[in-house]
Amino acid sequence: MLLSAVVAASQNNVIGKNNQLLWKLPNDMKFFKNTTWAMPVIMGRKTFESLGKPLTGRTNIVITRQQEKLIDGAHVVSSFDEAIVAAKASDAKEAYVIGGGEIYKQSMNLLHRVYLTRVETVIDGDTYFPQLELSEWELLSELKFTEDSKHAYPYAFQIWERKKSVHESV
Repeated sequence: MLLSAVVAASQNNVIGKNNQLLWKLPNDMKFFKNTTWAMPVIMGRKTFESLGKPLTGRTNIVITRQQEKLIDGAHVVSSFDEAIVAAKASDAKEAYVIGGGEIYKQSMNLLHRVYLTRVETVIDGDTYFPQLELSEWELLSELKFTEDSKHAYPYAFQIWERKKSVHESV
């Protein structure tokens, strides 16, 4: 199984503030939905709470230290390792880490790909996506878009893949 991250981050790697996204980018939401559809998504409790409900059409895996927490429509696990086991049980070819900042940090050394929506702004926030070490990653594709009536900032869809010639599946 491949492990990938899907994230929208500003130029200074901000992904949120006060458990909220800082921009409205409808095309990014469509990209996210199309990329993760029918696959396991791994997230922290705060990310799940910001969504308000499980994501439809995906296996939702929520990492929390609150083990007594039961979430209807989601697998609740206590560690990133348990989340990987739950994702593998789905027999999917790829699983997606979708946040938040701490979960992204825990996953970085295991990721094969990063689906990054780079939001072309520098913005204040309290949650960050870890900086990609460019010596370890190759940019496979990039589609750039300008701001418009529905998108407050220019943005780019980027797909990064780890450069290691042989990267073990998780």
